[in-house]
Amino acid sequence: MDILSLAGIALALVAIIGGHLIEGGSLVSLFNPAAFVIVVLGTIAASLLGTPMTVFRGALRRLRWVFVPPPATHEELIEKIVGWSQIARRAGLLGLEDIIERETEPFTRKALQMLVDGADAETIRHAMEMELAAREDFELRAARLYESMGGYSPTIGILGAVLGLIHVMENLADPSKLGSGIAAAFVATVYGVGFANLVLLPIANKLKSVINRQAQLAEMVIEGVLAIATGENPRNIEMRLRGFIHE
Repeated sequence: MDILSLAGIALALVAIIGGHLIEGGSLVSLFNPAAFVIVVLGTIAASLLGTPMTVFRGALRRLRWVFVPPPATHEELIEKIVGWSQIARRAGLLGLEDIIERETEPFTRKALQMLVDGADAETIRHAMEMELAAREDFELRAARLYESMGGYSPTIGILGAVLGLIHVMENLADPSKLGSGIAAAFVATVYGVGFANLVLLPIANKLKSVINRQAQLAEMVIEGVLAIATGENPRNIEMRLRGFIHE
């Protein structure tokens, strides 16, 4: 569980609601179902119109990474790759077949399978780098969906405010309703700007960071497998892979 994501959402709610209450507002004034429907459904509709279905589904599947990112770490991966190199030195490349059967990550499984099948280092590098580039491009497109939604949301919030003001203008004959009507209209703007800057854009940035981290782990797999293919010493492999760690 990503504690920073949970803390960020909690602090955002505290900042907005707490600030509103400190200024003398009430929670009821922030609650407007019509504005919520206009902003949320309007933003989703705009994103559906401008996004291929595969990318939209990919974005929904990767949303969980904001709170539960993939568990693999650099240290764990280095330990695994060094272990593979030790097995390859003792039992040859065919000794890695059992490792392939137990490996659940498709990218790593494919790299190891090419290694065991006897592909040369250049062939492995070319194939795996092409797959990594394609995977990273798709995942970044999924992350950019939330970025684009963050662009739509404030504008649709303004649209909701204008619609609310139209309703206010229809009741000019009753001055007692003007103040509350105008306040309710501007709630849509609050929803639009808040939804964009406190939810959608941060989600896009968090997904991009997770995707970059996953790409770095994949690069470590490629370098490790290539080093095993050339018969490099396990200690040297470990030293090389530690060059990826900058924390």
